[in-house]
Amino acid sequence: MVQIDNNISDKRIRLTIRIGEGSMMFAVGDPQADDNIVFEPYELNNSISIAANLREAFKKSELLQSGYKRVLLVVDTPTMLVPLDEYREQDVETLYKHTFKWQRSEDIVTSILPELNAVAVFAVNKDLKMVVDDHFADIRVQPLMQTVWTHLYRRAFTGTRQKLFAYFHDKRMEVMRFQRNRFEFSNSYEATGTSDILYFLLYVWKLMGMDRGDNELYMVGNVPNRDEMRGELQQFISRNYIMNIETDFNNAEMAKRNDIPYDLKALYLD
Repeated sequence: MVQIDNNISDKRIRLTIRIGEGSMMFAVGDPQADDNIVFEPYELNNSISIAANLREAFKKSELLQSGYKRVLLVVDTPTMLVPLDEYREQDVETLYKHTFKWQRSEDIVTSILPELNAVAVFAVNKDLKMVVDDHFADIRVQPLMQTVWTHLYRRAFTGTRQKLFAYFHDKRMEVMRFQRNRFEFSNSYEATGTSDILYFLLYVWKLMGMDRGDNELYMVGNVPNRDEMRGELQQFISRNYIMNIETDFNNAEMAKRNDIPYDLKALYLD
């Protein structure tokens, strides 16, 4: 098992490689300092593996050929959250393999979420990691959701109302709720249709004992069927909102770009 230190204060000179469901993107810059970000989506060849795609990208991408020695690899992968005070390194691999479908082609990796007193445990394809190892001297890895969890946690305690959050990306919905310095709930659902999304959201809402009129639901990301969704939700959750990403990130120029995913904005702008 690989343990990763995720001090990413040097984002300006650390290239980010984001591996999503059927997508690959590269970014570098310091948008908080000078509103400057270089962002490059890469068109995948779906007939070859993601590792083979990354090998090809090093032959074609101007950004990958720019000589960066440091990289942050962000992977969209099933992630198990373990409370920090219950974390035992010797047990992690067994727990993960019992929780998710694990393949021998994957390494199990951990990343600490200090603000939430939790450890994220996730898998990274060995071939993908090998390609990254071949090109960079300083490598850090984290799950795609890490920046979203941290960013929304910091938003959870503005005002006095209890909040439930849902982040939509890559044909999935991630639902989370926080208490001080910890998760109260976090789960991922494959859901793109309005009826499925409503079912899962209302299930979690009820499970958490949330109040229809007083508590709040915030949705962000690629929310499908927005108007229909809000109309249906209004019957059950009076205070449901789709977050304004620009104001969420203090109207930074990067926040206005629709081509950059919310999780990358959280990485660079938080």
